[in-house]
Amino acid sequence: MALPFVSIAILFLVFCFSFLGSYFYALSPYSLDSTAILQAPSFEHLLGTDRLGRDILARLIEGGKISLIIGVGSALIASLIGLILGVIAGYFRGLVDKTFVVIVDLFLTFPTFFLLLALVSYVNASALILIVIISITGWMTTARLIRSQSFSITSQAYIKILNIAKVNRWKILFKYYAPLLAPIYFVSFTFGVGGAILAESGLSFLGLGIVAPQMSWGTILSGGKDVVEIAWWVSFFPGLMIFLVTFSLINISNYLQQLTNKKQIQN
Repeated sequence: MALPFVSIAILFLVFCFSFLGSYFYALSPYSLDSTAILQAPSFEHLLGTDRLGRDILARLIEGGKISLIIGVGSALIASLIGLILGVIAGYFRGLVDKTFVVIVDLFLTFPTFFLLLALVSYVNASALILIVIISITGWMTTARLIRSQSFSITSQAYIKILNIAKVNRWKILFKYYAPLLAPIYFVSFTFGVGGAILAESGLSFLGLGIVAPQMSWGTILSGGKDVVEIAWWVSFFPGLMIFLVTFSLINISNYLQQLTNKKQIQN
């Protein structure tokens, strides 16, 4: 029981670190220092410097903003798309559902990460562009889960009675479907945040993500891959931040899933 609350505390601290850290740590993430190239962690540079003499801690704070914005923004949009399309397919069925299945199968024909690579290679990546692209390639799993649950809800007797009574469809969806689908949505959202951060980090590691002078944890991690044998701290600390966020989100998602399963068993 304590594990999800520990994970929530870690996420809270990471968000505070990224969005408030610059108010307490004065060093610039952009300033170059030729006298402090690949300097190990010290009192002057708490987490060391990179091969251009830039402070790693300052860059982690700045890069965290981009990584978290992309993660939360992408997951929010992808989950909403999945929710809307899944509910529509599960409620209206028939031709609407068949069209939904075709579209989902078309997207799932290509591995998600390779689809990301294909889309990113044609544009200059920015935070907004990455949010849109990751959202476009990340809504299918949520949509399928929501569709499956919507099918189950639509089969309930009280929903059939409401349809026969010609109750407004939007009222049915918001009043009866939304509360039952909310747990699935939140589980998908938490998984989506972690997945989006990993996707952005993977793209940035390959040089297809955030473009300098902007930075993310992925770009910082990528910048240290060539010097990992002599300067482990350049890659270790951004990797640690990515791990803490994704691991915490997975724990929270598992906890929400357990609560949802218990509620369904009780019902």
